[in-house]
Amino acid sequence: MQQPRNFSLHGAVDLGARQTAAQRRQQVAQSPESGGSGVAIEVTDETFNTEVVARSRAVPVIVDLWAQWCEPCKQLGPVLEKLAVEAAGAWVLAKVDVDASPQLSAALQVQSIPMVVAVIGGQLVDGFLGALPEAQVREWLGQIMQLADQLGLPARGPAADAAGAAPNGAAGAAVPSAAEGAGAGQAGAGRGPAGRPDEMLADPGFRAAQEAMDSGDIDGAVAALERVLASSPGHPVATAWLAQIELIRRVNSYDQTKVRQAARDHPDDPQAQARAADLELAAGQAEASFDRMLGVFQRTAGQDREKARLHLLSLFEILPPRDPSVAKARARLSSLLF
Repeated sequence: MQQPRNFSLHGAVDLGARQTAAQRRQQVAQSPESGGSGVAIEVTDETFNTEVVARSRAVPVIVDLWAQWCEPCKQLGPVLEKLAVEAAGAWVLAKVDVDASPQLSAALQVQSIPMVVAVIGGQLVDGFLGALPEAQVREWLGQIMQLADQLGLPARGPAADAAGAAPNGAAGAAVPSAAEGAGAGQAGAGRGPAGRPDEMLADPGFRAAQEAMDSGDIDGAVAALERVLASSPGHPVATAWLAQIELIRRVNSYDQTKVRQAARDHPDDPQAQARAADLELAAGQAEASFDRMLGVFQRTAGQDREKARLHLLSLFEILPPRDPSVAKARARLSSLLF
């Protein structure tokens, strides 16, 4: 399996595609076959960054690219949905109608369908083409879970023995929910024997935050995590998860064109560069984001230098600690400090 690469969805969304996407969503909602199982989320050009890229920083997202006219897609879809049910939240299944999302299809270089890829920690992982047998899909999912573990998303929970397990019994068959994954890799925090979450992750505040995120209530998720931190100051999982949500909130408030222009006009302004770095990280461009802030840190002094350092550290919290881009940036920051 190839190593993941940073992924970004950019450019203008075609207005015709928006209309088509709306029609597709209406058809899906009315279809008795699509249903009400809640197994998969429907994703479009407009929702990909939030529903897939941002979500993948807490749990792997498996993306199924399909179309209504595609017969092999109809064979593969139920297999993926079955495995998603078994996974019980270990990974998320996202379905993309390529006819309704031409920009996304172009960004992913879709040449034939069905096409399945994974997104882990904001990075795209190559998948497969065609309607593979269930056994081969399971084997691929096992490899994805092992890679997720290497990137700092540890296995957890009851799904660890079932969903996505490779036929040879390889470990890493499940990964954490958003609440658990946000603190992944922090000296094993919140993990009991065999990688299962201990009582620290049983706080109802995490369940409330997850439910709020699933319903799109970002403010509610923030409030729930802040309540956890009020009762357990410095809680590593709550702190890291809150950092991820705060990034989403900041980016949603930006005028991206103005942010990028300000960054070009003021290369040594830590605030202008921090906003541009936020956009890059939210788009999956972790190395570019870190390099930007490291550059400001290197070029400035005094309070500006300290602002750049603190923002860079806050960005580190958003990715798994064992992510290669975090390790690389931390090493460079250390060399600049000492």
